[in-house]
Amino acid sequence: MFLFIGLIVVLVMVFGSFAISGGNFEIILHAIPHELMTIFGGAVGAYIIANSTGVIKGTFKGIMMVIKGPKWQAEDYRDLLCLMYLVTKTIRSKGVVAIEPHVENPEESKIFQQFPRIVSDHHVVDFICDYVRMMTMNFEDPMQMEDAMTIDLEKHHREEHEPQHSLQTMADGLPAVGIVAAVLGIVKTMAAIAEPVEVLGAMVGSALVGTFLGIFLSYLLVAPIAGRLNQILEQDGQFMNLIKLILVSHLQGNPPQISVEIGRRNVPTPLMPGFIELEEAIAELPPDL
Repeated sequence: MFLFIGLIVVLVMVFGSFAISGGNFEIILHAIPHELMTIFGGAVGAYIIANSTGVIKGTFKGIMMVIKGPKWQAEDYRDLLCLMYLVTKTIRSKGVVAIEPHVENPEESKIFQQFPRIVSDHHVVDFICDYVRMMTMNFEDPMQMEDAMTIDLEKHHREEHEPQHSLQTMADGLPAVGIVAAVLGIVKTMAAIAEPVEVLGAMVGSALVGTFLGIFLSYLLVAPIAGRLNQILEQDGQFMNLIKLILVSHLQGNPPQISVEIGRRNVPTPLMPGFIELEEAIAELPPDL
């Protein structure tokens, strides 16, 4: 939603100021189709050359993320804390053997099925289950567990950010592609040097539209999208980081309430549930899980 609102503001402010100052839209409208073909088409072609199929698919997914906003909302963070409370409480009170059926088959687990939004994300579920499963195999050193999870999260973080980095690279190159389009326009103008001044002026204006479009697309469209995507990925990445913090705290010998409180304090501030709110959510969990 905010992507489209921002785009409308950009278009109104940029072209509105041009119109108010007495600018002639005829030259721009005449030049935009073939200049866009050169600039945006060339940039997209270079993007395809420079990136793998996975990154290209990830780019479309990333643009949809920018349109929709972050995946995880305040209630999802609260649910994750409740889920991790149940997991650590089960291990602490019943032993690691009691948690094995839940991590081996989370689709049928009474614990996991309390939180369908979380279960729908296989990355999150696999991350929880894989490391809890390792705990059942006596991998219980807090420092080793933290190191292993950090490496895993860094790998996931790097892969998730590849489309964002590629979009930023595309944004950085668009002004130069705009210059390419402008140079082609000047070449065309020089070939018609015998034409009247007003014709040459219009041709030079059309060529300069290429420079304008390159800068416009770079700094007012692609770069902001890349920047917003980076913010969303960073925020959503914190979701899995909470799992690491809670499991490591559990391995350090803290009770479930303390481990979950450590996790709660690391939820992004605008989405962080209050202490009482989390206590009430935990109190409402079914007692027989």
